[in-house]
Amino acid sequence: MLKMTGISQIYRTSAIETHALRGVDLHVRKGEFVAITGPSGSGKTTLLNIAGLLENYTSGTYLFDGQDVSGLSDGAMSRLRNRKIGFIFQSFNLIPDLNLFDNVAVPLRYRGMSTAERNRRVEESLHSVGLGSRMKHYPSELSGGQQQRVAIARALAGDPLLILADEPTGNLDTSMARSIIEMLENINQRGTTIIMVTHDPDLAARAARNVHIVDGIASDFDIETPGTSFQIVARAETQLVT
Repeated sequence: MLKMTGISQIYRTSAIETHALRGVDLHVRKGEFVAITGPSGSGKTTLLNIAGLLENYTSGTYLFDGQDVSGLSDGAMSRLRNRKIGFIFQSFNLIPDLNLFDNVAVPLRYRGMSTAERNRRVEESLHSVGLGSRMKHYPSELSGGQQQRVAIARALAGDPLLILADEPTGNLDTSMARSIIEMLENINQRGTTIIMVTHDPDLAARAARNVHIVDGIASDFDIETPGTSFQIVARAETQLVT
């Protein structure tokens, strides 16, 4: 599903050079649930953005669903992202002036599918997260947990191969966080691959594998099958440019 080899990411300004990632090797199989953990600034979100084709990388190779993405144009990457990847963000990223139905429909409008097919997908996805009766409501009329469920419905409507979740419970209380992680587990059990960034060790423990990035070294291990471990390398370093 996802194969990164030697991925490095360097941000440069006129005065400094920041190594956000250095030589990352990460392989994720179809149907896995992987949690990425580590302190702030360790490169977690950078890794997720590269995985989601939201950000280019400085060096290395990245195969997504068997396709090398390094030579793709911006348009080709946008189409691949729209058709095969779903995103769930900590801040929900809902459009306040659109009701729930239209928020979920936005990514589907770029696919050129028929109105009937788009409407069916939107309605099914909102019903699947328990919000079928509120699809004409606006984000401001919902709780934080409900807004995150809309974001999940938006991701599901595209029937993605991969869902990327960046701190999906970060703005929620404990009860709502538990509800969201259970929903993600159910989605994963139906075959969708999920990669989730989280600071919460309890949530990370619910995933089958953890990738922990800290102090330049990230350990990747299988929670369900102890002993199947290997190392990936990721660094967050800032160096003065001379």
